[in-house]
Amino acid sequence: MAGIFFKLTYEKGFISAMKYSVLFLLLFFNILCGCALHSDVVTLENRMSWLEQRNTNSEKYNKELKSRLEEYIKLLDEKEQILRKQSAELRAMHDQLKTEMQLLSGRIDETDYLLKQMIENRLERIEEAVGLNKNRITRLEQYLNFESDENDLKIKTKPQSSQELSENELYTVSKQAFDAGDFETARKGFKDLINKFPDSAHADNAQFWIGEIYYSEKWYEKAIVEYQKVIEKYPKGNKVPASLLKQGFAFLNLGDKANARLILQELVKKYSEATEAKIATKKLKEL
Repeated sequence: MAGIFFKLTYEKGFISAMKYSVLFLLLFFNILCGCALHSDVVTLENRMSWLEQRNTNSEKYNKELKSRLEEYIKLLDEKEQILRKQSAELRAMHDQLKTEMQLLSGRIDETDYLLKQMIENRLERIEEAVGLNKNRITRLEQYLNFESDENDLKIKTKPQSSQELSENELYTVSKQAFDAGDFETARKGFKDLINKFPDSAHADNAQFWIGEIYYSEKWYEKAIVEYQKVIEKYPKGNKVPASLLKQGFAFLNLGDKANARLILQELVKKYSEATEAKIATKKLKEL
């Protein structure tokens, strides 16, 4: 009995010891696990705090970067506006210079035309004067040789009238009167030439100078009519381009830009190679 009791007591003690051991081990593992979990929580919290701080810094940096970008874009816009303004000013200056160059070129062409016309007129006067002097020399020679034909008697007894002048002499005398500013004498002489010698080589020039007389007198309506006679009666003459040009100028002086433009356009279209056409082209750009 004693042995059995001892055995039972031993077994109970062993079982109790095993229970305490197991409880101790479980407690130890719980403590270890609790420490491990607490450490992980602390680490996780630290990481989350670091991430939050990093995110805050990132947002601050992004805001600062965005602000700088906006300032830079604003600066670029301002510079672009300045460049556009400068470009517009340069373009306006270029257009103004181009217009002034065109006007200057037109004036140069017009001056060249007038100089050319003056030279041609001077040469015509010289040629006509030479022809007139030849006729006078011939008549002087006849007079000195005591030739007594009917024409010589008229020369010796009285000065020649316009009715006694030849075609060339009448044109020369009338042109000299025009150049001297004696428009009445010149007008009458040119009209006499056209009436007496309608087929004369000087007829178209005489008609043109009649138009020039009225133009010089600022009687532009009458000048336009006289220039038109040159265009209609002598279409193959050398004064047609000049008549069209002066017709256009006459209309401009009357303030009629529409008709002036039509006349100048017709001149450019029909006589594109003439000097007058170049002047007309420049003038059209001004209208």
